[in-house]
Amino acid sequence: MAALQGVFPILPTIFDAHGALDERGTEAVFEYILAAGAAGVVFPGLASEYDMLSLEERLHLTACIGRWNRGRVPFIVGASAKTLEDAVRLARAGGEAGAEAAMVLTPHALAGDAAAMAAFFARLGSESGVAVMLQNAPAPMGVGLGVDEVVALTAQVPAIAYVKEETMPSGHRITALSERAGDSVQAVFGGAGARYVLDELARGAVGTMPACEITEVHVAMLAAWADGDRDRARDLFERTLPLLSMQAVFRWRLTKAILRRRGLIGSDHVRAPGPSLDRHDQQELTILLDRIGDLLPMDTVPGRATRHSA
Repeated sequence: MAALQGVFPILPTIFDAHGALDERGTEAVFEYILAAGAAGVVFPGLASEYDMLSLEERLHLTACIGRWNRGRVPFIVGASAKTLEDAVRLARAGGEAGAEAAMVLTPHALAGDAAAMAAFFARLGSESGVAVMLQNAPAPMGVGLGVDEVVALTAQVPAIAYVKEETMPSGHRITALSERAGDSVQAVFGGAGARYVLDELARGAVGTMPACEITEVHVAMLAAWADGDRDRARDLFERTLPLLSMQAVFRWRLTKAILRRRGLIGSDHVRAPGPSLDRHDQQELTILLDRIGDLLPMDTVPGRATRHSA
């Protein structure tokens, strides 16, 4: 299996106006991600509101992705769970859907117990049969393992093939992991919404896992970087920063607001708690999208009628 690399957006869970799963809307966004040139897709992640989904909903949508994808791009299944049994079940379901890796947060209950942490990931890999991507996120999402702990863990557990590093400063940690992990890790990805993506790439990251609403811009950015056109990559990066600043506040609500404006979904309903965009925020979003409108396909620009109805 070739090492994963490139832009792997997090597929959001789309709900109808009443809060029920909207499979058509979720599939429409999945197809957009692929059409925008993403190297692969991740589901579910934090941007999918995974902690607002039941286990049955996660298993169902994971199976849907397998049917929609049909092996077209690498799929990483999010298998973070409160128990090892649920994590194994989710990872297995991902494997049945064609997932090449299962992304799993460091369990809170095992913080500070290196032996128990290693046993958890070893059993996850052996019982699921799917390669593991260790998601090293800070609290409250994860436990924010130190570099020494991550290096030791990946050396002890061959099932851990990838690391998604999101504990700050992510750049410093990616440098250290790239230098010290050796062959025990195939590749390191950055996260944090691609807010630090160029620094992460310069330090050895092979890709990024942002929210999906401007996937084509992230794809163009990483393509320019790979081609050695660092000025072009930095220009694209700088043009995304105002939108990323807004997303840092509104998270999944901003993602869905943009997807709805782009005509990809009919409802921007969110289950997760958090601040909503008021009319001033909506006006600001219009301005920000207009300023990067030349980077977005003409059939999905702000203000056009939606193509999907919930």
